[in-house]
Amino acid sequence: MNTPAKAPLTRQQVIDRAAELGITAKRLHFFDEETLSSSAQHLYDYTQLTDVALRSIREPAEGLFIAESSKIIRRAHAAGMVPRSYLTSPKWLFDLADLIAANDAPIFIGTDAAVEALTGFHLHRGALAAMHRPQAPAVADLVADARRIVVIEDVVDHTNVGAIFRSAAAFGVDAVLVTPRCADPLYRRSIRVSMGTVFQVPWTRIESWPAGVDSLRELGFHVVALALDEDSVAIREFAADAPERTAIVFGTEGDGLRRSTIAACDSTVMIPMSGGVDSLNVAAASAVACFALQND
Repeated sequence: MNTPAKAPLTRQQVIDRAAELGITAKRLHFFDEETLSSSAQHLYDYTQLTDVALRSIREPAEGLFIAESSKIIRRAHAAGMVPRSYLTSPKWLFDLADLIAANDAPIFIGTDAAVEALTGFHLHRGALAAMHRPQAPAVADLVADARRIVVIEDVVDHTNVGAIFRSAAAFGVDAVLVTPRCADPLYRRSIRVSMGTVFQVPWTRIESWPAGVDSLRELGFHVVALALDEDSVAIREFAADAPERTAIVFGTEGDGLRRSTIAACDSTVMIPMSGGVDSLNVAAASAVACFALQND
């Protein structure tokens, strides 16, 4: 026997239920396809979310990032991120009621069709939140007490960046540095793939690279390149007697690390391969290397 679908909540029902949960009506802004154009100014943070090139330029410049899904929004809140606004549909609003009631950010509530027209995709993970982007710390401040750090050189795939952060979190890396041409760790897809660990692992951009290798050395780090090179040693061999403070550098998806980066590093390590496989995807390689170098 098929269970009849529940009728969607009316606007008044949403307002009444929100009031019961401590969310005032003045924070609720409803829109549908007919009113979308007139609401565009207020919804600007959420427009064209599927345009990677546009969003990668806009979001850092405008000091925001987008958290997608109730789970990621909760992790962003737990890490102290501050919301600018929320975007959801009536059926998902109350999944985040406890968080939403604790601040005064506006809440935009749209029909499924209107939300999809605005963002460019069907919202099926509960909600979106536009969050204030935190100020990036200086490299020296970030790594002051770190023993193991990861440097991501020019990795442009947001999925790989997110996966590297997840490995870094899982295996106790103290900080992550990204080079100027590396994809944004706070892009929506990076955050999602990382399962929110981009909020957990301290990170910043190292603006001068590969000249930054010298800066890391001056800060007390032994800088290691992960590369298939004649002088490379197996990661397990290196890890058995790794220096107290080690920074390991991962290169871009296609070409790996720049030759100038490898030359600047103190050591070069590799992950031994078999079965005719010459190398791993950078995300997989980061998991292996971070595991091997984790502190007890």
